[in-house]
Amino acid sequence: MNLKINNQKNHHYCLFVLTLVARPSFFMGNQKTPTFAQNFFLMRFFCIILICFAIGSTACNNPTTLVKVNTDSLKAAAKAARVPASNMSKEGTVLMMSVVEKYYGLKNALVATKADSAKRTAVNLLAMTGILKHYLESDTAFGKGLMPYVDTIINEANQIPAIEDEHCEKQRIHFEHISSAIYGMAKKSGLKNAGIYHEFCPMAFHDKGAFWLSDDNEIRNPYFGSKMLECGEVTDSL
Repeated sequence: MNLKINNQKNHHYCLFVLTLVARPSFFMGNQKTPTFAQNFFLMRFFCIILICFAIGSTACNNPTTLVKVNTDSLKAAAKAARVPASNMSKEGTVLMMSVVEKYYGLKNALVATKADSAKRTAVNLLAMTGILKHYLESDTAFGKGLMPYVDTIINEANQIPAIEDEHCEKQRIHFEHISSAIYGMAKKSGLKNAGIYHEFCPMAFHDKGAFWLSDDNEIRNPYFGSKMLECGEVTDSL
């Protein structure tokens, strides 16, 4: 979010700061000799004033100053407060969300079109999915229904580290299958409150279209990367 600061107000602000610096008697009243407490207070105050003046003077020298408000901390706070739930046990839900987090790593590597990073993140996804599979083997309630999705994730992720394609086109083919499998697994398990956005690009794979998952509703296309970074739309959320 960007806030425009009016230049005239900045000019008045700068004059106010200069006036305070030039008239320390404002804090001393009619005393000619300041007390120790007043000296201590004035030193602290003028340090703050100097910092404010440095910021204010920058604003005074520009017709319009754009102040960028960072929203990353707000998103992080919302994510930390969110508690995903599913029809599985708490342990099973946590493991499934861990797989999703590893998937995001692969997705981000493809958004950036970084083949080496895609290989590393695919290995991480493979390892975490293996842990989930081991858990599901003893889950009599949901293991059988979710295992086909897990096997697809493992089989497709296992192909990516061996691929040599600096443009990541071949990796993206396997990524599409992984995306579908993770989404199917999440829906099958009744996952909710997970902050997962199901997003779609109609132009992927020669206009066939393809889906992916993200932890942000802001589109960052993993099928085209910087070529068409914002191509797509949110179609569902979990």
